[in-house]
Amino acid sequence: MIYFQGVNLLLAIFSPVSRAICALKSRLSRKGWIKSRRAPLPVISVGNIAFGGSGKTPLVMELLNWALGRGLKPALVTRGYKGRWEKEGGILSDGLHLLGGWREAGDEPFMVARRFPEAGVFVGRHRYLSCAKARERGFDLAILDDGFQHLKLARDLDIVLMGGGSKPLREGRRALRRAGILLLDATSGAAGRTRFRAKFPGLKIFEYRLRPTGVFDLGTKRSSPPESVSGARAVAFCGIARPERFFALLDALGVRLVEKLAFPDHYDYPPWSLERIGDACRRHWPSALLTTEKDAVKIEDSARKFFPVPILVLRIGLDLPGSFFDLLDPLAGRAGNRDA
Repeated sequence: MIYFQGVNLLLAIFSPVSRAICALKSRLSRKGWIKSRRAPLPVISVGNIAFGGSGKTPLVMELLNWALGRGLKPALVTRGYKGRWEKEGGILSDGLHLLGGWREAGDEPFMVARRFPEAGVFVGRHRYLSCAKARERGFDLAILDDGFQHLKLARDLDIVLMGGGSKPLREGRRALRRAGILLLDATSGAAGRTRFRAKFPGLKIFEYRLRPTGVFDLGTKRSSPPESVSGARAVAFCGIARPERFFALLDALGVRLVEKLAFPDHYDYPPWSLERIGDACRRHWPSALLTTEKDAVKIEDSARKFFPVPILVLRIGLDLPGSFFDLLDPLAGRAGNRDA
């Protein structure tokens, strides 16, 4: 975990610089010196003000599931971090076909595209262009991933997540005045909710909690309830921003973790790292390897070669109150009534 301690130290050092840059950009936007373009379809932005994971991708998937359930045609609009299409842009999914892989689009967009094949997935740093492409292809709602600081694109609703614990901030808390909804990790408690309500009286505040939704066997392609891994003796590995949160979820499910392997966020898993995981299997001979859905998309082609035990993928969602989704209903109506 020395690597993650070093990363947190660097983020803590960089945090004042990032907050100052974001404050300047926000001021320039308010004065009209940074122009914000209105997309040709409604935009719901998902973001945060802290560095590191806070549950943005699970929230994106909850929003896509909600939109599809309302009969809408949603599209994920995302930068595609570390993907080959990040600079120039690309269409990962047109709602009918998967047009690329994780190397082109990034691990999280590819994961979302496979979970929601009927949704569009558009990647690239030019988010307005992605929204325009989505509208041209018949999509009527854009879910903008990690969009709170992307002020060049106007949005109809900003949802900001704040995870539990103390993490370096990429933007100061005053920025929450731009948000419409704040989702607080349930571990923040009543005191946290009271503090934010007092400081931001116009902000709608809800609690959220990460929850396991299922276990997917990478070999057999079968799904099981999360409780199916209770009592299993397993090696766990992941390459995410907050690995301790993944391991804690497994502990809470009753998994007997004999070894935990944490890699950097968005890790590509070169062969030597797969050998390291395979060596852990041969040391302990667990009943299974457990990893995240984000990591699974990058190792499934190599799994049989390196790993002598089954690979189980923990799928994660968010517990959100019904009143949160009630606030989205007007946007659903606007999207559904938008002229083709």
